[in-house]
Amino acid sequence: MEIIKGILIVIYIIVAIILTVLTLIQSKDDPGLSGAISGSSANNFFEKNKGKTKEGKQKRWTILLGIIFIILSITLGIIYMV
Repeated sequence: MEIIKGILIVIYIIVAIILTVLTLIQSKDDPGLSGAISGSSANNFFEKNKGKTKEGKQKRWTILLGIIFIILSITLGIIYMV
């Protein structure tokens, strides 16, 4: 059981570091107040293909690693309670 704890903690730390780096290098998507005033059209080529860009892939990986981080947190909590 101690080996499993050690492996999960190492994976947890790696996921936390990668998640932090991905979060810090992402660009800001929100146009702010100027976007609210001028309005934005989601009917252009970039908005339709946003998932295929570098930013879209970073966002997808951030969400995936966030889910893995939460699952590992719950799993480690359960293991350490037993």
